[in-house]
Amino acid sequence: MEDSTIIDNLDPFAQKLSEALVVKLIVPLLTHYTMGIPSALTGQLIKFKDLPGGYAYEVAFINRAVKPLEQVFGENPARLAEAVEFLGGRRLSLGDCSAEISALHGIPLTFILYGSDEFGASANILYDASASGFLPTEDLAVLGELAVLRLIEATKKTY
Repeated sequence: MEDSTIIDNLDPFAQKLSEALVVKLIVPLLTHYTMGIPSALTGQLIKFKDLPGGYAYEVAFINRAVKPLEQVFGENPARLAEAVEFLGGRRLSLGDCSAEISALHGIPLTFILYGSDEFGASANILYDASASGFLPTEDLAVLGELAVLRLIEATKKTY
């Protein structure tokens, strides 16, 4: 933080994150996070559509976060567990594979995956009901999308 550089911890050579990613997504997300009102976790997991105004962005959220999760991990749900553990998360016992990552302090994301079978893979990303106190719903969508991108990138580091 001495020079305001954001480092990608998944990169073994600690290269800087792309400026576009930082400027367009990460800086606004962290700025809004610092203005949030922290609250205790409720333990109640909710779908994105159940966040305030989430129904309006649900289709985009599914296309940008949930479908990539299904596509990358659906054939082999165990890869999700390995990626989550690589990122410091913990396994849960929902679906064929599930796990939780603390995306930001106070905002855990729960990933649930049902592996592909005759109907294809399905997934969901759940938030603690307290998440909307920390960030607006639009930022929670970005956080979910970034978390999935990090999970996908982590699979490249674990194989």
